[in-house]
Amino acid sequence: MSKFRKKSNVKQDIPTSSMPDVVFMLLFFFMVTTQLRETSIDVMQRIPEASQLRKLQRKSLVTNLYIGEPKKTEQFGKEPKIQAGDVFIEPKDIILWVNREKDKLPENERDQLTVSLKVDNEAKRGIIADVETELRRANARKLLYTTLQTRDDKK
Repeated sequence: MSKFRKKSNVKQDIPTSSMPDVVFMLLFFFMVTTQLRETSIDVMQRIPEASQLRKLQRKSLVTNLYIGEPKKTEQFGKEPKIQAGDVFIEPKDIILWVNREKDKLPENERDQLTVSLKVDNEAKRGIIADVETELRRANARKLLYTTLQTRDDKK
């Protein structure tokens, strides 16, 4: 008989000591690189519904204007306001705002800027007409009204 025996029960464990380091490194990476909402919307947004909708091809050329009653009525009143980014602007400031938005784009795409109006369905037509007039003066001719798709058409 032989004095030496072969080991038959060989364990092959996977080392997990560095697993928490890898998990926290991935968590930290996604926390740093993820971009959350750029603007906080301070106006009421009850978006109207529509049945014939089109999707945009290039969302990088779209900038948003929000129109509606302010959420903080004690501070800003109950009249509909225009919100561009995180600030409220007046209709006379729209030309300056459009020029700043165009400056953010490459020079060959500046004429393709699309202004998306997200208007509360309770907003008056007067303020919308003022915004449209100022956008025409600013040579921002591409206008988009944001709506939700009607429930009947969803399948």
